Formats: sequence, C-alpha cells, structure tokens
Amino acid sequence: MQKIITVSTPQHNILVDITPDVEEVVKMAGINCGLVNVYVQGATAGIMIQENWDNSVQNDVVSLMKKLIPAGAWEHDAQDNNGDSHLKAGLVGPGETIPIVNGKMGLSTWQNIFLCEFDGPRNSRNIVITLIDSER
Repeated sequence: MQKIITVSTPQHNILVDITPDVEEVVKMAGINCGLVNVYVQGATAGIMIQENWDNSVQNDVVSLMKKLIPAGAWEHDAQDNNGDSHLKAGLVGPGETIPIVNGKMGLSTWQNIFLCEFDGPRNSRNIVITLIDSER
C-alpha cells in the first residue's frame, strides 16, 4: 500500500511532527507486522526520527544545522540562494523506515517522525508513505 500526504510548513528551518499523519495511514492499512517507509519528495527537506517530549530537541537540531551549514556561503546560492537547504537535507536524508509491530509503529515513547523543512515556508510538501506487509 502507498499513500501520499501533503504537509504545509510555516517557516524556514523547522521540524514538523508528522507522526499522527503516518499513524493514520498505518492504521488504515491494517498491517500487523511489516514496515512503513516515510519519504519526502524534494531536495531541500528531510525526514528525521527525534525526541518528541518538548520543542527543545527540535530547536537544537535547527540550531546545530545553522551552525554546521550557515546560509549564504555556498556556490549554489548563485542560482536560488538556498545552497544551505540542499546541504542540510543531504545530511538528514529524505526518509526513514519504521517497523510495524502488532499493528502499530515500533517507535519508542520518546520518538516521533519529523519533516525537516530547510527551505520554507512551503504550501505543500509531498510525503510518500509506503507500507510493506511481511505476513503476505
């Protein structure tokens, strides 16, 4: 099964929690044991599993990325001024795969799935959710 969800992002350099959206797709699929892959389409965004307790970890991720990859210092900026966004997305990566255990995602208490927006705000980011049923 595969479903594409669309998420809007409110700003540049932000982590957006998409766990409830993915949980809904997993629930709809009715898979007891398998895998769910979450993949963002686009070269300036990524997917990350990170702590969900409060915003401090997400804010720290954004701060780290800004320190590691500052804006305005890259050859690609001559084209569309977002060289840093491409590099951040490349480091994070476009997807994550999570096991489905007893019909639910096998995330721990403190893990959620985040869309990492490095070039927003965006009206829409397409996220491809692909489920594999290991019992078939």
